[in-house]
Amino acid sequence: MKANNIIRILLLCVAACSTEAILAQDKQNMFNPVNTSVTSLAIAPDARAGAMGDIGVATEADVNSQYWNPAKYPFNVARAGVGISYTPWLRKLVNDINLANMSGFYRIGDYSAVHASLRYFSLGEVYLADMDDMTIKPYEMAIDAGYSRMLSETFSMAVNLRFILSDIKYDYTAESSAGKAFAADIALYRLGYFMAGNRECSFGWGLNISNIGSKITYGGSDNSEFIPTNLRLGCNVTIPFNEYNKFSFGIDMNKLLVPTYPKQKEGEADNDYEDRVQKDYYDVSSIAGIFKSFGDAPNGFKEEMEEIQWSFGAEYTYNDRFMLRAGYHHEAENKGNRKYFTVGAGFHMSVFTVDAAYVFSTAQTNPLDQTMRFSLAFDLDGMRDLFGRARRR
Repeated sequence: MKANNIIRILLLCVAACSTEAILAQDKQNMFNPVNTSVTSLAIAPDARAGAMGDIGVATEADVNSQYWNPAKYPFNVARAGVGISYTPWLRKLVNDINLANMSGFYRIGDYSAVHASLRYFSLGEVYLADMDDMTIKPYEMAIDAGYSRMLSETFSMAVNLRFILSDIKYDYTAESSAGKAFAADIALYRLGYFMAGNRECSFGWGLNISNIGSKITYGGSDNSEFIPTNLRLGCNVTIPFNEYNKFSFGIDMNKLLVPTYPKQKEGEADNDYEDRVQKDYYDVSSIAGIFKSFGDAPNGFKEEMEEIQWSFGAEYTYNDRFMLRAGYHHEAENKGNRKYFTVGAGFHMSVFTVDAAYVFSTAQTNPLDQTMRFSLAFDLDGMRDLFGRARRR
């Protein structure tokens, strides 16, 4: 009996190990994130949205609406503003990779606005021992400008145009060159009001389809890559408790409008697989790729739904001066597994606003884990009034 029991236990252990190995292999085979070039375009630039789980398509308008939803600018209380933001990247590993962003806007009358932004993503210094001990500084940058207009008292639209430059080459041959692309954003925003008891609450929803444009080609490569065309849709509710306190809650969903990279089928020859990748991925135009992205996941509808990222965020405001924020971002395990909580705070004066955010990840795959983001915004109307009072004195 004892020998039989020992044999039975050994067989169970072998079966368990085999099952675990099979599950691990299946899990690895199911991992299939959507790949794009110029990934820095998908990094949230500002600390306010970063403290609320990376939401911003339907929150109240601010100077950084250029990234989230430029159609919000005509609803901004300020006439004009400028903001700068700084986000460290992979800070646990290196200290010279970061994202710097500057944005600004100017409202024309009461119903329209012009706006622009510049973002610069530095990958620090990279030492190349096999290139005559060369040190390079790869980077990515994007500059954009747009126009937004209210079509009614509660609804607005916006268009952005963007130039993208990606200089991350490590091969300094005659054929190599930086990648360039052009893109556009189309955005919608609606802000309405409703009564809850004796309180006037606001409800907003927004949509932003960003980076609709050309594919990007790096010198020395025969194939062009997709830039991160993205669909962002969300809503936000703001409820004032009294004259000094209000609370808002928002939800954003994101889906990359880029085809899923084909996976090799069981028994498929390498040459056949390479031909299929060329036909179904690299030869697909960026516009065709937008439509293809809704139905090309290898595992069907379930995997398509996993490509949607969800963000939830909340903000408490006291007297329009002090803000506390928190949020959560969720990405499916098979599509990147970026799951993290965010917290932050802000302080607003008549002239400037300071925001800070902190990220702590629940998965070990988030390069922003345990890092701080900072933003500083200037209200140009407030600065003009301040300088005007100073001159009168």
